[in-house]
Amino acid sequence: MKKLLLVTVIAVLGLTNINAQKVEFGAKAGLNLAFITGDNTEDFKPNTDFHVGVMAEWKITNKFSLQPEIIYSGQGSDINIESEGRISLYYLNIPVIGKYYVTERLSLEAGPQVGYLLSTKGGTIDYKDLLHTTDYGVNFGVGYKLDNGLNFTARYNLGLSNINNVDGFSEKNRNGVFQLSVGYFF
Repeated sequence: MKKLLLVTVIAVLGLTNINAQKVEFGAKAGLNLAFITGDNTEDFKPNTDFHVGVMAEWKITNKFSLQPEIIYSGQGSDINIESEGRISLYYLNIPVIGKYYVTERLSLEAGPQVGYLLSTKGGTIDYKDLLHTTDYGVNFGVGYKLDNGLNFTARYNLGLSNINNVDGFSEKNRNGVFQLSVGYFF
């Protein structure tokens, strides 16, 4: 995890050396509507949580840019079993988003994401021991950026990897997260 984080930071900093006038740095925060999909999830309900992080946008052309991010994200599910309740999974997510500008301000977004499980909260047991520490996904969304640096994003993260890490456990479950964000480029 430390190696990937270091490579991401170096890559983001490297972008500023390549073409500093085309890179903007910013911060973002927002609301998550998270859930767990897959086998035997009929008792799982959406979990409302938050995300916060930093981003850099590298403008490659007038129509296309890359936006790497480092996001702390609350995910998981409300489990409709009286003894467990809400199970929150906290990830450090590193998406690399490709942005295609349909208009000067409106962009369509998509890109891969790797997430690292930092901690869990809730339930009667430590769920961190039952889950893979690495999660892979892909993001799809839409963004709107104002001239003053303020921006808004609606995004869906589709989990691609099984989050369960229990020997002999055949059920496969994945993360799913709708995100609404407000950000600002400095």
